[in-house]
Amino acid sequence: MENTTTTKTQNFFRILLGLFMITAAMGHFSFQRIDFQAQVPNWVPMDKDLVVVLSGIVELAIGLTLIFLTRYKVQIGIGLAVFYVLVFPGNIAQYLNGTDALGMNTDQARLIRLFFQPVLILWALWSTGALAFLKKKI
Repeated sequence: MENTTTTKTQNFFRILLGLFMITAAMGHFSFQRIDFQAQVPNWVPMDKDLVVVLSGIVELAIGLTLIFLTRYKVQIGIGLAVFYVLVFPGNIAQYLNGTDALGMNTDQARLIRLFFQPVLILWALWSTGALAFLKKKI
């Protein structure tokens, strides 16, 4: 897969997103661990703590690769977009179940958060050049 040239602005936002992912991963392993467990839907057939730890490992790996492995930024951008789609049911479950976690303690806050997931998906695709790459393939 060819790499796509990105602008300084895209690179800045890619690195910022990488730092965001690393920070989120640290929360999975420590100070927000219980909050992240509250987001794991009950229908997931795994221990909630294990899901949180595994997703934290994925977030840490993605965050580091976004920053340091720029050669693979398109693939990482697509992978991160897929990851955001895969964790979206947790956000939906938090809203539907009225679960207080991660500073969202009202239905309005939980609903608003649902609309940020597509923003994160687009951010991942745009900042890595994956959006331009995918447009060329279509």
